[in-house]
Order: sequence, then structure tokens, then C-alpha cells
Amino acid sequence: MKSRLLGGAAAVVLAIIGALLVFSYTQNADQRAMQGLNPTDVLVVQEAVPAGTPVGSLAESVAVESQPAKAVPDSALENLDDSAGKVTSVDLIPGEHLLAGKLIDPAELQTPGAVPVPEGLQEITFSLEPQRVIGGSITAGDTVGVFVSFDEGALDDEPEEASTQLVFHKVLVTALQRSEAGAEEPVDNQALPAGTMLVTVAVDDVDASKIIFSAEFGRIWLSKEPADADESAPTPIRKSEVYQ
Repeated sequence: MKSRLLGGAAAVVLAIIGALLVFSYTQNADQRAMQGLNPTDVLVVQEAVPAGTPVGSLAESVAVESQPAKAVPDSALENLDDSAGKVTSVDLIPGEHLLAGKLIDPAELQTPGAVPVPEGLQEITFSLEPQRVIGGSITAGDTVGVFVSFDEGALDDEPEEASTQLVFHKVLVTALQRSEAGAEEPVDNQALPAGTMLVTVAVDDVDASKIIFSAEFGRIWLSKEPADADESAPTPIRKSEVYQ
């Protein structure tokens, strides 16, 4: 009886030792595999962070993780040491890498309401590429012309014809934001804006509906149109009229 108990106890001990050896081997195998992938430390977002969050409040929402170098973008940050005083340019989502381009100077992040909205008007926001927003050179308080292009359906006499027209004059811009901060390679010592621009304008309810429809089903282009700019009669431009 005693020998059977000793034998059972020995079997249990051996089973535990075997399990520990397997676990240790697995852990070491994972470490060896990671070393073969050239691991690098990178900051990863742990919880949702809204745009405009100061870097000083960001530390508790990110954590350093070791990941294969091939999976880490070149602009990913491994710490916040050189980012003091900056804010997040966009909402950050859990699981994404913290990129240098998503931390900007607070002066670059304008928010809607930077310019008072005239009585009776309302604000709407739509996104455009920088070249459609005068290269991002407009600021809150500027007025713009709003051009709209449709591939078809805008002209009653030629419904299948593509066309462009200046639809709204001197629309007040109340804010301009970069949804993806950054810049392309400089040209003539000037950095080119990169990423989508979020344009907020103040218009009445009818014009708001027209701009939203144009953003949904057509394409919008803005011109910088100051108060003293000439205004011609609305003229739809189609392909056959460009060279006239």
C-alpha cells in the first residue's frame, strides 16, 4: 500500500516537472522566434483617445510593446520624450501604433467655432484633399468659392454630360483641420501638406443640403474668394466649353 502511494506521488511529481519543461520550452521558443524577427519597441494605443489630447495626458493611454520590425511603420514612436507640448491631431483607436505625424503643435489644430457663426447660419464639415483647399492655405475667417463637379445628371439639356460650376460665392470658413497630419517632401523649401483636410463652413439650411449632396455624390473644389472678388453669372462648364 505504501509503495503504491509513493509510486502515485512520484508520478504526479514527474507530470508536474514535465509540464513545467514543456511550458519553459514553449516560452523560449517564442522568444527565439521573436529574436529572429528583429523585435523593436513601439508605443501602441491601449484605449480610445480623442483628437486634441495633450501629450501630457497621453501616457496613460499608450504602452510600449515589442513587435517585429517589419510590422512597425518608420514613423512609429517608441517614447514621448520629444513630443512635449504637442496634441493628437486625430482620434486614436486601440491597437494602432502611435505615429509621429499624429502629434502636432496645438496651433495646427483649429477647432470648429474659432470664428463666430453669423446669426441664422449653421456649420457643416466636409473632407477634401489639400489641392482642393488651396493647398491648405485657407484659415478660419476666410471666404471661399465652392465649385461642384458631377460626372452626369447635373445638366437638364445634356444629362449624361460631365460638368463643373461655381455654385456658392464667398462662403465663410469657420475652421480647417488636418485629419491626418504630416507633410510631403518640401519643394522650394516649402513643405507640402499631406492628408485629408476637414473644412467647416457656415451656410444656411438650403445651401448646407446642397453642399452635403455634392460631397456625397459629386466632387467639391474651393477657391479663395475675398469679399472684393468679382462675381460672374453662374455658368456650367462642360468638356466642349473648356477651350472656347
